[in-house]
Amino acid sequence: MMRTITMTDKTLCTVTRELSFRDRINMAGRLERMGVDAILLPEMKRAKEETVMNRTIAAAAELCVKIVAGTKESEIAAAYASVKDAKDACLVIALPTSTVGMEYQYHKKSAAMLEMIENLVGYAVSLCKKVELVALDASRAEDGFIAEVAAAAKRAGASAVTLCDDAGVWMPEDAAAAVSAAKAVDLPIYICPSDALHMAAAVTAFAIRAGADGIVTSIDGEFGATLQSVADLLSQKSEELKVSSALSITEIHRDVEEALRDVEDTEQQADRSRVYLTHESTLSDVAAAVLLLGYELTDDDIGSVLAEVQRVTEHKDHVGRKDLEAIIATAAMQAPSTYHLDSYTCTTGSKLSAMVQITLTHGDEMSSGISTGDGPIDAAFMAIEQIVGHHYELDDFQIQAVTEGRGAIGSALVKLRYDGRLYSGSGISTDIIAASIRAYLNALNKIVYEEA
Repeated sequence: MMRTITMTDKTLCTVTRELSFRDRINMAGRLERMGVDAILLPEMKRAKEETVMNRTIAAAAELCVKIVAGTKESEIAAAYASVKDAKDACLVIALPTSTVGMEYQYHKKSAAMLEMIENLVGYAVSLCKKVELVALDASRAEDGFIAEVAAAAKRAGASAVTLCDDAGVWMPEDAAAAVSAAKAVDLPIYICPSDALHMAAAVTAFAIRAGADGIVTSIDGEFGATLQSVADLLSQKSEELKVSSALSITEIHRDVEEALRDVEDTEQQADRSRVYLTHESTLSDVAAAVLLLGYELTDDDIGSVLAEVQRVTEHKDHVGRKDLEAIIATAAMQAPSTYHLDSYTCTTGSKLSAMVQITLTHGDEMSSGISTGDGPIDAAFMAIEQIVGHHYELDDFQIQAVTEGRGAIGSALVKLRYDGRLYSGSGISTDIIAASIRAYLNALNKIVYEEA
């Protein structure tokens, strides 16, 4: 007996930051013509702008419109308000299910995370009849925990659960085992495979054989399986797998290449025109570029950024996106050093989890924190959060060498998101861990200073 596989596409989550309002609407229309059953919209970062965009997509779509709804009741309510007019709306609650993800992002053990899942899914269900739980990093979850997660989601009223391989470590049999464990609770189970090991098609096939009810893809294959590769798999192996889908192979092969060209052209245009500052750029030009990157700076900070842009462009023809990020980190909102690095120690090895102990000075007080993590930098950031008693969303993290040779100086850039705003910090050192810690503290001090 043939089963019908549900196809959810997350292209608008992976490329939407580069696409214009009109391009996003067009992309949603393309995906609908290709025969996907649902499109996934990203979590809202700019509420006013994205609410209008989401409402427009929701009103026009004949398919299911899903949206990543955040982890606060106010965020879930805002997400629902933006898609409630869709013919078929779905709120998506995405939470980590690996030990490192739960502890780093939310400082929660498994029992507390299960409670959080029930609370958030339950609230979402009170607003929207269709709610999906996305189990992030499911491929690294402890044995047996995925079944507990699916059971908690069902108790709260979820309509489906998606298992994600964010780490890109699933072997085909691992995916099948995870799906089998989750299916025990009698809910539709979807998977979001990774192609990091070039096995997305094999993982998908094994998961379907194990009973998976849906697949999450994107046309650009960013961090996962491409829509076209899964469509080809289902086209060639549907009889063997005993499944069918609503995908239009003809539309996919005709439309995907054009859609990818549109995305590439948009990204190139963004790099050329959106952030392209020269020595002649005005205060208004800098303010517009800063806003496009998501920062809200004071007039004084924008003036400082302009001065640094003019200094830099005395030696190079223009400042682009990455250059401006670094300038904002160093020139904008220079806050007092509320928290200062006194010392740190790190223990790691091929068979050991990284452990970092950090000591910070805060006024006349000295505080220490110790934490393990997925690498020494992850552990260091978690140790800092332990000291300050607050988790901040890590929006971006970049490292690069400033000088060459064995004693090269490393530069780190950290962007933290707090209360809807971005705060960036930079740090340099011949020790890249120390540079990363200083960059994090630089961003943290800006948050603390503004909150004071």
